[in-house]
Amino acid sequence: MTLLEELGFELRHVGINCQTEDEACEVAERFDTIFGFTKKVGNSSVFAGTAVEAMKTPYLGKNGHIAVGTTDIEKAVEYLKSQGIEFDMETAKYKNEKMMAVYLKEEIGGFAVHLVQK
Repeated sequence: MTLLEELGFELRHVGINCQTEDEACEVAERFDTIFGFTKKVGNSSVFAGTAVEAMKTPYLGKNGHIAVGTTDIEKAVEYLKSQGIEFDMETAKYKNEKMMAVYLKEEIGGFAVHLVQK
């Protein structure tokens, strides 16, 4: 198994920057109505299933963000750093001292990109 296979990169969700909580709810409701992606309201966003996260206020990325899951976020960060990818470590989120998410410094196609621990 290669390191890339071991890291198990996969698309987890797409984040859409909305201007207000009402707009975020409308976006999630449309995905629910059309595709059956159940709407779930959170503190800073409204999810439509697990595929779409409508942000209540604009966050990183001109258009929003893309979350990429990995089986080992810390190993993935080290691997990607060795490939010249830079991370904004100020965005890192931890749970019990284990990194759970972190954004890349660059945007791709107007989207911020962050790794998330599976």
